[in-house]
Amino acid sequence: MLTWMLTRTPGRRRSVTGWEAALGLAGLVALAAGGEFVVMGAAHLARRLGLSPLLIGVTVVSLGTSAPELAVSVDAALAGKAEVSVGNVVGSNLLNTLVVLGVSSLIVPLVVTQRLVWWDVPIMIGATVLVLGLGWDGNLGAVDGGILLVLLATYLVVATLLSPREGAAVQREYESEFGEAAGMTLPRSLLVAAMGLVLLIVGADFFVEAAVALARGLGVSELVISLTVVAIGTSLPELVTAVVAALRGEDDIAVGNVVGSNIMNLLLILGLAALLATGGLAVAPEILTFDLPMCTAAAVACLPIFWTGHRMERVEGGVFVLAYTAYSSVLVLSALGSPAAASARAALYFGVGPLTLLTIGWSVVRARRL
Repeated sequence: MLTWMLTRTPGRRRSVTGWEAALGLAGLVALAAGGEFVVMGAAHLARRLGLSPLLIGVTVVSLGTSAPELAVSVDAALAGKAEVSVGNVVGSNLLNTLVVLGVSSLIVPLVVTQRLVWWDVPIMIGATVLVLGLGWDGNLGAVDGGILLVLLATYLVVATLLSPREGAAVQREYESEFGEAAGMTLPRSLLVAAMGLVLLIVGADFFVEAAVALARGLGVSELVISLTVVAIGTSLPELVTAVVAALRGEDDIAVGNVVGSNIMNLLLILGLAALLATGGLAVAPEILTFDLPMCTAAAVACLPIFWTGHRMERVEGGVFVLAYTAYSSVLVLSALGSPAAASARAALYFGVGPLTLLTIGWSVVRARRL
């Protein structure tokens, strides 16, 4: 059915059937459950193999929560839907940075470890800028995908080497979250992870199918749907993980999961999708001129906010959520052809932008006083 939908005449409006809506909901449930199973199985498997809890948190769990994005983007790449594949990654990273971190810090101010400030966040910024540069010619080819995957391997090796240097308090925090569970044997861990992968594959196929149907039904591009609806659906594991961690007071898990997931999205998912897609992944001009620069700006904004006192306060979180609201408004209004789209874009550039800079300046002043 997915192949049939993807070969329909582009741009033709039609209503979304109840069957397609049910498939989309079933796919979303399968993605959420599959991501949870992958996280659970992989985390306990890694503990059985002797990896440190901190390393599990910023690598294995980040990969697990990025599994829905991986399944959707690879499925879309194999089906020849590059806009869905690239848009899902960029949209998910924007939502992770602005909404997941913003909402988590609104619940409770987040404390950030030095390792995230000096290592993981700069890597996230560098990976975002690199993807923008590699895709500037309008295509992410096999060579580009190989570069991204090699950098991912390098990141994982260095993360493994840095893991033992973390303080005892951080290690205890991750140990309490990702320590071994009673009765979680090695075979059971493998079985749970395998079940999660199956759910992810099935859920991704259903969810991409429903997303394409929704785009056609609304008469908007698949890129806009992937940047909004698909990104929100596949980012639910990161959102749930971060909010639960924030409520438990496990700030490093909340922030580390988001930063680690963003790195996985850029290096692993785009790298793998670019390798598997026939002819590479076409990168739409609007991605290069609007969405990826927005993603880069959001990543860069994290560094001074995290650096000033190693905290993210509620005010800063509120500004992040406001920025995403303005960004998504521009997308939706532009897709609908509304005259208000120009006003929304101006509000984003000349309202939210300066407000974000003022908030960062306030953070620096506050940190100096403290």
